[in-house]
Amino acid sequence: MTGKRIQQRGLWFDEFEEGAVYLHAPGRTVTEADNVFFTTLTMNTQSLHLDAAWSAEQPFGQRLMNSMFTLSTMVGASVAQLTQGTIVANLGFTEVNFPHPLYHGDTMYSESEVLEKRLSKSRPGQGIISLRHTAKNQEGVVVAVATRSVMVWTEENAP
Repeated sequence: MTGKRIQQRGLWFDEFEEGAVYLHAPGRTVTEADNVFFTTLTMNTQSLHLDAAWSAEQPFGQRLMNSMFTLSTMVGASVAQLTQGTIVANLGFTEVNFPHPLYHGDTMYSESEVLEKRLSKSRPGQGIISLRHTAKNQEGVVVAVATRSVMVWTEENAP
């Protein structure tokens, strides 16, 4: 085959624009199986995620998706578009909020806003991007927000 070869990748530092909002597709419909598997895999035996009878008597009236699943899925939805193959390291989170529950059967849609970017002072050829990830359910209700910093390569210095 002699056709052009294109490898999917995220953005180099130089391609990020402050204020840009990236909409990530596809959305992700979350299931009971996702919740039970993630919850037990991570040893989080919170009844709010596993016990339907107990959860029915709690304020939300049903089991909630594990918030760490929600966070992981929201950030994970950004990888192909923003950091696949261009990341050096995830540096951390400064804010994580879950203003509304995510339930079994909800569909989560994620987006990421570039808040700030700067070249690293200590690591030439790399830059730090500050992102605000937001996830909404199928009704447009915000279910999660997280601000994180990630280090990425500049295109000129990428390995």
